[in-house]
Amino acid sequence: MRFSGFCLFVAFSIAASSLTLSVAQAAEPIRVSIYDHSDGSANGPKNLMKFLTEENGFKCVRVSPEEIRDTDILTKTDVLIIPGGSASAQSKKLEEAGCAKIKEFVKNGGGYVGICAGAYLATSDYSWSLGLMNAKVVDKAHWARGTGPVELEMKESGKTLLGESSDLVGVYYGQGPLLSPGSTKELPPYEPLALYATEIAKKGAPSGVMVGTSAIAKVNYGNGRVICYSCHPEGKNGPHHLIKAGVRWAAGIDELPAPVASPQKLSADSTTKVD
Repeated sequence: MRFSGFCLFVAFSIAASSLTLSVAQAAEPIRVSIYDHSDGSANGPKNLMKFLTEENGFKCVRVSPEEIRDTDILTKTDVLIIPGGSASAQSKKLEEAGCAKIKEFVKNGGGYVGICAGAYLATSDYSWSLGLMNAKVVDKAHWARGTGPVELEMKESGKTLLGESSDLVGVYYGQGPLLSPGSTKELPPYEPLALYATEIAKKGAPSGVMVGTSAIAKVNYGNGRVICYSCHPEGKNGPHHLIKAGVRWAAGIDELPAPVASPQKLSADSTTKVD
């Protein structure tokens, strides 16, 4: 009886220790590196760092293309975010060595979050693309189709993964890629989480093209995770929880967030610069 009681005590102690360790591990902030080749003036990184805070479970640093290319910064990173800007310029500044390091980082289990330009960069549709996502860009001739508020049609899987309870969500669009399935045999198909329900068709861009293309999509690349946002939920009007949940998923955290209801329309002030 005493031996049995002792075994129970040991088992309880081990379980308690494991639980304590799990809680401690869960409390560790997600280490986020945000790409920035500006002098600190770029709006994307600034917007992201306003809500990807330690209070929200994130520890963010800005990283330059030189740091990605020439140092071991990615070994100290859980998730790399490539924000808005110019994807071709990002690729050029990263150079072949930096692009290869990013692909290796994700392949080995790292997370990649691409927003607008970062989504362009992740596709397999350009000579300078990283090829992390089997996606092509629809109507490349009119990539500069204008900016403004749009509505997203959330897929059920997107609502669950990103913690969104509304079927239609208002968000800012800034000439991001209109994503559709690619044809690269070596890459798996991506999963769309949200589609464009309305469109921007300015500057000669034809109407009827943007609606139905993927606005948010995810895929696994090797042992890592990739999530791309054609739109800008990191802007002033958000909805920021779509980014926070995506970063957590990219970091390998499968705990589902509590659902939040986002407005279908953006507020009147939706002109905040995001790139």
